[in-house]
Amino acid sequence: MTGKAWGGRFQEATDARVERFTESISFDARLADVDITGSQAHARMLAKVGLISDDERDQIISELDNIRGEIERGEMKHETSLEDIHMHIESRLTERLGDTGRKLHTGRSRNDQVSTDLKLYTRAAIDRIDELLLDVQKAFVERADRDREIVMPAYTHLQRAMPVLAAHYWLAYTEKFERDRQRLADCRRRVNVSPLGAAALAGTSLPIDRQETAQLLGFEDVARNSLDVSSDRDYMVEFVLDLSLIAAHLSSWAEEWIIWFSCEFGFIQLPDAFTTGSSIMPQKKNPDVLELIRGKTARVMADVSQLLVLIKGLPMAYNRDLQEDKLALFDAFDTVEACLEVAPALIAGAELQVDRINEKIDDGFLDATALMEYLIKRGVPMRTGHGTVGKLVAECEGRNCQLKDLSLEDLQSACDLIDESVYDVLGTRNAVAALQSFGSGGKAPVEEQVAYWQERIG
Repeated sequence: MTGKAWGGRFQEATDARVERFTESISFDARLADVDITGSQAHARMLAKVGLISDDERDQIISELDNIRGEIERGEMKHETSLEDIHMHIESRLTERLGDTGRKLHTGRSRNDQVSTDLKLYTRAAIDRIDELLLDVQKAFVERADRDREIVMPAYTHLQRAMPVLAAHYWLAYTEKFERDRQRLADCRRRVNVSPLGAAALAGTSLPIDRQETAQLLGFEDVARNSLDVSSDRDYMVEFVLDLSLIAAHLSSWAEEWIIWFSCEFGFIQLPDAFTTGSSIMPQKKNPDVLELIRGKTARVMADVSQLLVLIKGLPMAYNRDLQEDKLALFDAFDTVEACLEVAPALIAGAELQVDRINEKIDDGFLDATALMEYLIKRGVPMRTGHGTVGKLVAECEGRNCQLKDLSLEDLQSACDLIDESVYDVLGTRNAVAALQSFGSGGKAPVEEQVAYWQERIG
């Protein structure tokens, strides 16, 4: 009486308010393509094991292709009475093929069907985000090659600390995004396990071949416990958590450039095409794109919380609560994808303001650590050297001068092991030149890392 695929035991129609409340077609329609792909693989397997004929298989596959085309052309009308994209497709198939269409759902449930769709979608989403991360890395490596001679102050606590080459900054972000790509690759292994054929929760007595559908769909393995399949959303939480870390790295980069773009810093100039103005103040040029990247990070992090709270109290196996998982997944993916799409052009188009950077490059005693290490090389204990240089910095502050401005006599009065060679490490550029440890911000180590990344990512 209900007209529902599951309505055989019900004696009255579903209340219209319930249909509106329980529908998911308004957001899961985007799973149409993977749903059809999964169904076609399922049909091929059913024919192989003899549960449908080859002719029925061919009819189902062909008609599903037709339905895919209708969906792509926007010709499928969404109806809340059909609940979700899976029932929309199955209903259209049954309308056209009758009993042949009704055979497609043999040996599976919407539970494993949905899980299969979500894994196929998530796998493709991982590959898309990885592709975009590579574009961002390439943009930073290109900048590293372009800006390899520029010396910049590096900060801790937003206070000037030590000098590094600008390329060192860009490669630092390249490293962060590489870790993101590694996490995605690791997550993909767990995503790439087929749930199809687990049915509702206990499997089936029908002679299905789960390895066959896994192979057809490009899965590397088959889930080993049918009860676990229905409730498993670990892979989704993991992927969205990975997206939140990507968003955090993007936000950190955006925050740094927002600060550098301010008049107080003036380290970088952003292209007009990636900034906006003020409706009242004609002089304004605002870093809105970077601010939105920073702001959208909050949404992605909230999506992680939404998923964790969603699953925390659910018993085995499937519960309708899991219908809500897609909202967080789609939002996190869409948000990070949009941020990554806009980032490479902004990275490439910005220009370091070298004159402004050089104007105050010696401020902040960026060579203090180099002087301390000079003393260490001459046999001074590290803590003693630290204290000695600290006193010299205080003296310079009193005189309003730099360490390199002190006379040899002034320096020797602090430590008699100092000689004329000290001036080879004093001054910001000399301090950068002195850096030589692997992975450091000095010229030779940075050149090595630029070459490494150029070869690695092409």
